[in-house]
Amino acid sequence: QGSVGDYLKGIVVTWSELCHIAETMARGLSFLHEEGPDLKPAIAHRDFKSKNVLLKSDLTACVADLGLAVKFEPGKPPGDMHGQVGTRRYMAPEVLEGAINFQRDAFLRIDMYAVGLVMWELVSRCTVAARAGPVGDYRMPFEDEAGQHPSLEDMQEVVVNKKQRPALRDCWRKHPGLSQLCETVEECWDHDAEARLSAGCVVERVCHARRVAEASGVATTTTSTTSSTSSSSSSSA
Repeated sequence: QGSVGDYLKGIVVTWSELCHIAETMARGLSFLHEEGPDLKPAIAHRDFKSKNVLLKSDLTACVADLGLAVKFEPGKPPGDMHGQVGTRRYMAPEVLEGAINFQRDAFLRIDMYAVGLVMWELVSRCTVAARAGPVGDYRMPFEDEAGQHPSLEDMQEVVVNKKQRPALRDCWRKHPGLSQLCETVEECWDHDAEARLSAGCVVERVCHARRVAEASGVATTTTSTTSSTSSSSSSSA
């Protein structure tokens, strides 16, 4: 199915599909972030974005492109720790400022900021919000605020100085499940890095949002369809 970003340009997603993509995406990143059996180290991705999340035929998400990833092994230096790497549009405030704490948790929190942006992309293309208005064309994070090809200075102005984030539409908060996910998005892209959720917590939040929607009796099974209007957006750094 290609990447999440490419998929969302032409296809809207149902509530069930949104939850499945978001949950499996967060599970994949949680696996990277956590130390595991057989001495598996914690790994920070450092270029997390919708282009680097691939979808299987059943829409299970797979985290891809670990070219900038860094692993944290006890007693060993983590390797290249240059702070200002990744895709400008998805850079956390502390990366844009060049004010990174070069510790493991700081790099994991940078990934989580980007998770919030990718989840916003998913929410923005979900059909369950359509009752309050049509699903909008696909937009990249900050495309409205900084354009399709923002410079580093553009992103610093929007994200660091103005502390702006992509807009969360009022109609999204009218759906009990989407409302929960909007809160999760906000906690992922919090300006305070230490306040951001972990990937494991995002998995729990998505599962909880699914249960809330089911308990409310809100219809969640609308079939995904090709978008009626194609996005004019192009891929951008």
